[in-house]
Amino acid sequence: MASEALAAPVDKEALRRKYAEERDKRLRTDGSAQYVRLEREYSDLAVDPYTPRKERAPRTDHVTFAFIGGGFAGLVVGARLKDAGINDVRIIEKGGDFGGTWYWNRYPGAQCDTASMIYMPLLEETGHMPSEKYAHAPEIRDHCSRIGETFDLYDNALFHTQVTDLEWDAGRSVWIVRTDRGDEFTAKYVGMGTGPLHVAKLPGLPGIDEFRGKSFHTSRWDYEYTGGTPEGDPMTGLADKRVAIIGTGATAVQVVPNVSRDAKELYVFQRTPSSVDERNNKPLERDWFDEVTGPGWQKKWQENFVANLGVGFPAEDLVDDGWTDLGKRIRAQVIDMPPEQRTPEGIMAAFEDADNQKMSEIRARAEAIVGGEAGEKLKAWYRQLCKRPCFHDEYLQAFTRPNTHLVDTDGKGVERITEKGVIANGEEYEVDCIVYASGFEVGTDFHDRAGFDVTGRDGQKLSDYWAGGMRSLHGLHVHGFPNMFVVQQNQAAAFIANYPHNLVDHADTVACIVKHAEGEGHASVEPSAEAEQAWIDFLLTGPGARLGSTECTPGYYNNEGQGYGEQERFAMGHPAGAQGFFTHIDQWRKAGTFEGLEFS
Repeated sequence: MASEALAAPVDKEALRRKYAEERDKRLRTDGSAQYVRLEREYSDLAVDPYTPRKERAPRTDHVTFAFIGGGFAGLVVGARLKDAGINDVRIIEKGGDFGGTWYWNRYPGAQCDTASMIYMPLLEETGHMPSEKYAHAPEIRDHCSRIGETFDLYDNALFHTQVTDLEWDAGRSVWIVRTDRGDEFTAKYVGMGTGPLHVAKLPGLPGIDEFRGKSFHTSRWDYEYTGGTPEGDPMTGLADKRVAIIGTGATAVQVVPNVSRDAKELYVFQRTPSSVDERNNKPLERDWFDEVTGPGWQKKWQENFVANLGVGFPAEDLVDDGWTDLGKRIRAQVIDMPPEQRTPEGIMAAFEDADNQKMSEIRARAEAIVGGEAGEKLKAWYRQLCKRPCFHDEYLQAFTRPNTHLVDTDGKGVERITEKGVIANGEEYEVDCIVYASGFEVGTDFHDRAGFDVTGRDGQKLSDYWAGGMRSLHGLHVHGFPNMFVVQQNQAAAFIANYPHNLVDHADTVACIVKHAEGEGHASVEPSAEAEQAWIDFLLTGPGARLGSTECTPGYYNNEGQGYGEQERFAMGHPAGAQGFFTHIDQWRKAGTFEGLEFS
């Protein structure tokens, strides 16, 4: 496929001008401030519609390890700690069960967009075979419960609970954990996995609270109103309803086909089209699964995926999907280069050429499937990694149905909400229901998004320590904050398409360190100031890993087109990319000396 694409010439200068023109249409002075937080501004819409809250007495006990966040991060850390013999693990989760983002996202059609074999963690440990190449949300949510049950993480968990304060007690070498349920317990170690996708946001549109029909955010899908189930049963409640969906990002790409199928009329309001490539989802067969799996198989697949996204030359492509296709195209370009042209500049030029070919194909796909004016408006005019790439086999097809209408706003977005519906392009569209597919906060202040600050040694606040930018060793440890682990991607493998790979790798490190500390009878562990600074200095020698420059169309990758300042430049990864970090940290763990950490 890549070699065929390379045959079609592209006018790069003309394409750059087109990309810039489309970007400029969408630039706004308010940047990320155009959104409002669902829980803060519309608390009535933010309630948990899925699990009743159970009353309980506040906890005032002690645990060895407390982890904040019950999504993949908390689950994999909990599992690895249990394997390491640390049985006293407590997970605190604001939802009503494990799952994190997958607890909240129960909208129709929700599924992972990287392959299940590498996306769903601990498949080998739990013995689960995904049913599809790209599993749907109910299966992923069930898998989260499976992990919790397999590793006995339910017994000590606190659900519908949000941490409000973390404070280090140096005299006792413990963390004091306080929550909105009146809890005040202690933990020797704490981990934070609050995740990049858990604070729902709404567009800050005038009149949003004036609408008299039904409205909700996709993470709080109201099946009592729509009918149907997360498993895909028809939404019979929409049969006589006119529905508006505001947003055309990754969530909407999955929602639209299902609402199009069931609603009387559907209006999709678009500011910027997503790039929607083929997904080619299919069931997984047991015979095939048994043939390709064995001891260590999932780690092998995850590492192979990372290798295929880079510019190296792996021998095979196990996942073989839209993500790895771009890597193969780049490598094809590099192979055809004379050796003297294989410079950093030459590699970047090859990347641009491969991207141009790929995006030309994606735009041609919109034209071929939808056609006409709608097909033209569904073409994405930007580099593929300027926004989260999407893959779907039914989204574009939905716009061929007579009941489904694309309302393209030429980059301006919806103007306002009224009592009766939505105004865009100066026209009011009367609807019965508005669905906000506006996603979650990304790139906002860490402490504000987490909902609490952390007080370390000598009263040092993490928000103050990170005021000039994040500081850590390996993205996991912070000087002055003993026995604390930050489980996320920055200053580690950073922005790779398969985010759970970051979490599983960090979990391996956390368990390794805690097991060592407990075995040696240490009271605390933290990085030295020198090791932390050395890691930061090393990271700054690389090109950084933040996707989406200000040359990209506005989105959360580039702070809605405003770009990131001095503080955000520290949200980077290993200079050699994700593969470089995973290799480095694997060798660091195996050495067993824990260079850079101080145990006391």
